[in-house]
Amino acid sequence: MNRPLPAILLLSTFALAQQDPMPDPRPTTEQDPREWLEDVAGERALAWVRERNAACQAALAETGLFRANNARILSILDSDARIPFVGKRGAYYYNFWQDAKNPRGLWRRTTLAQYQQDEPQWQLVLDLDALGAAEGENWVWHGATFLEPECTRCLLSLSRGGADANVTREFDVERREFVADGFVLPEAKGSVAWRDRDTLYVATDFGPGSLTASGYPRTVRLWRRGTPLAAASLVYEGQPDDVFVSASRDHTKGFERDLVYRGITFYRNEVSLLRDGKLVELDKPDSANASLHREWLLLELRDDWRVGDRTFAAGALLATRLDDFLAGGRSFDVLFEPTERTSLAGFAPLRHHVLLNVLDNVRNRVSVLTHRDGTWQREPLPGLPEFGTISAAAIDADESDDYFLTITDYLTPTSLFFGTVGQGPPARWKSLPAFFDAGGLAVTQREAVSKDGTRVPYFLVGRKDLPRNGANPTLLYGYGGFEVSMTPGYSGGVGACWLERGGVFVVANIRGGGEFGPRWHQAALKQHRHRCYEDFAAVAEDLIAQKITSPRHLGIQGGSNGGLLMGNMLTTYPELFGAIVIQVPLLDMRRYHRLLAGASWMGEYGDPDDPEQWRWLQRYSPYHNLKPGAKYPKVLFTTSTRDDRVHPGHARKTMALLMEQGHRALYYENIEGGHGGAADNRQAAFMAALAYTFLWQNLE
Repeated sequence: MNRPLPAILLLSTFALAQQDPMPDPRPTTEQDPREWLEDVAGERALAWVRERNAACQAALAETGLFRANNARILSILDSDARIPFVGKRGAYYYNFWQDAKNPRGLWRRTTLAQYQQDEPQWQLVLDLDALGAAEGENWVWHGATFLEPECTRCLLSLSRGGADANVTREFDVERREFVADGFVLPEAKGSVAWRDRDTLYVATDFGPGSLTASGYPRTVRLWRRGTPLAAASLVYEGQPDDVFVSASRDHTKGFERDLVYRGITFYRNEVSLLRDGKLVELDKPDSANASLHREWLLLELRDDWRVGDRTFAAGALLATRLDDFLAGGRSFDVLFEPTERTSLAGFAPLRHHVLLNVLDNVRNRVSVLTHRDGTWQREPLPGLPEFGTISAAAIDADESDDYFLTITDYLTPTSLFFGTVGQGPPARWKSLPAFFDAGGLAVTQREAVSKDGTRVPYFLVGRKDLPRNGANPTLLYGYGGFEVSMTPGYSGGVGACWLERGGVFVVANIRGGGEFGPRWHQAALKQHRHRCYEDFAAVAEDLIAQKITSPRHLGIQGGSNGGLLMGNMLTTYPELFGAIVIQVPLLDMRRYHRLLAGASWMGEYGDPDDPEQWRWLQRYSPYHNLKPGAKYPKVLFTTSTRDDRVHPGHARKTMALLMEQGHRALYYENIEGGHGGAADNRQAAFMAALAYTFLWQNLE
């Protein structure tokens, strides 16, 4: 998908830099007595963590069910039969691969001809396990940024223990070694991009005053080879309450240009061209996302936009020639316009076409758009399934009309297809094996009706002959935020550890997500947040009313923003559930904006320091709504010490308060792993096995 700078979703990028929580302006009498648990690496806090971990392991990890789940998941994660997804850089196709022998991973490459083979021959570029052992570091792979168009040098991003914070080092992929006296950036949240071989655009921690309130860079500088980082010249400086800023260069031949991006909030931004040392801002709505591809400017609208006598709808995708736009022209072609049940899932510009991906009632439809004779013409991409999640990506948008498609659903193993526009249906090149027995299982799409009458779709996966006796162990999953859509996908872990054992799996497409475009997301922002919780509860109630399950047998799971969703289910709808898994959660809405990246989410949730906003924020702050005498379902919290996006203090403090109130719960904190909760396959399998074991113990 072609995006501007990716939004820093609760599921996305940057990091800790060992910053302390911002000072709390409240009077001392209002200080949280459990704030000591926010001391991430403090010995007192870690001693508390170790004690909780031991209790959790004794309850879950020493059982035969856990051992079976753990072994099964690890075998799936380490399987050589997984698809080695690749990205083209220069003449090669690069892949990062982890398995039992290489837990931290191998960075490797091959040719397109080799990649077509069932067992490609790979050339090793970097062994991350060997590097970590040699340097005494627990490196976790965070990607590579290539110097285009030659693609012989790159900037490697390496994380200690899986945190968002990266150490960046220049690497020669031909020699397969780090560049002596090359560019090196110390550990920090930020971004880096090549301008040319000897200069970088760098947004990082330059010391006091250089970070936003969210802990991300608010200055971007030009750093020249051979000079100290501190001497890098200022290119742009944002405001302290921005989310972040960055700069990059488009290296497309014939369309070279420099761009500066200012993230005002998650949903408002400015994009400028840097010309002759001066910024030329694109005159677009702040809420619109801008993408450039060759001569084209593409705008994704999040709000209605009136231009002259025409209004373009929120959720639309517009196209115009960049030079015409900069000259004052405001004539747009509408590449996509939403309806009540359709939304833009993404788009992928190719050399001569654009692949348009649309969600139609949470089912993907892909079309080919071609600018011909002054208009955009469209036709369906041939050979695609009626049901499933489809992702489309250009292989080399500057040079060809080749593309990759990834097609998946809950019961069909994920497949990778290769195609070229104009040359017939795409060909399946690779596919996952069946990691679980899907015989007798079926997927259905249903709807629940929320408190305000809104129809909320959900997917249900279970046996075709599912008894309607209210006794089926059922796992309901949700997220509901940041315009993230929950679409069908094949999960060996869900299939092997839940569906095969007779469980029912349900995914709710609640408001706050992006299933029906910006309006679906905006309907649950800030003071309207309760709607996504009402939607999720409505799905649970529908499952119970249909006698698919009952509260005794209904479990729920969610992480990050989905962890906040789980917390609200715990405090507001405890009677609906038998067990809740709350992962890397956001739970303390009074202090969330003062912990790590929390300030960047105020556009989603609101500002707790504003008394009026705190009044409604408090209503969905799980930490503040726990009650000593309440009857709560069983709860498992999981988080990571190295999560430098959502502070582990959220889970720690909520667990501590539950214990003080006399409630029973389990807690496990992985010492590594970052926001994903795990730094390698072994850790990922362990964390997943804890969750499935906990759910089966409490829902059968």
